[in-house]
Amino acid sequence: MDARLQQYDEKMQKTISNLESELATIRAGRANPHVLDRIRVDYYGTPSPIQQVANVTVPEPRMLQIQPWEPSLVKAIEKAILSSDVGITPTNDGRIIRLMFPELTEERRKDLVKDVKKKGENAKVAVRNIRRDANDALKKLNKKSEVSEDEIKDLEDEVQKMTDGYIKDIDSTVEKKSKDILTV
Repeated sequence: MDARLQQYDEKMQKTISNLESELATIRAGRANPHVLDRIRVDYYGTPSPIQQVANVTVPEPRMLQIQPWEPSLVKAIEKAILSSDVGITPTNDGRIIRLMFPELTEERRKDLVKDVKKKGENAKVAVRNIRRDANDALKKLNKKSEVSEDEIKDLEDEVQKMTDGYIKDIDSTVEKKSKDILTV
C-alpha cells in the first residue's frame, strides 16, 4: 500500500473497530459482559469501568454475575446499572450483583436488527467520507503537479479497492450480529 494512503486505511480500520465495539454492547437475549462496557462506577472519586472494580462472569446463558472486589461497591455498581441504558434491574445479596436477561420478544429482536443495520449504514457513510477525503487529497497533489495523472488514477483505484473491502467487512459484521440477534 502507498504510504500516502496509510492514514486513510487506518481511519477506515478505526471505523470498523468502532462499529464492532458498538455492536458488542447490543444485547441479543444472552448474557454478554460487553453490555457493561460503557457503564462507569464512582471508585474513590474516579469514574471506572465495572470490569476494573469487579469480577464479571456468565454463570448461565441469560445471567451476568458481578462480584465487586470491595463489598462497599455493591450499591455504587447497582446505582450505575440502574441509571444506564442496559434496561435490566439488578438484584444483589449484599456481595454479588446478578443481572437476569429476559428472553427477547420477536418484535424487540426485529427492532434490534434495525438498529444494527442503522449502525452499519453509519459506518459505511463514515468509510465513504474517508474515501472522499482521500480522493480530494489526491486531486490536490495532482494540481500541485507533484504526481502524474496515471499515478493519481492508480492511487484512486487503490482507495476504491480499500473502501470496497471495508464495506464488505461492515456488511459481514452486521449480517453476523443480525443473525445472532434473530437466533432464539
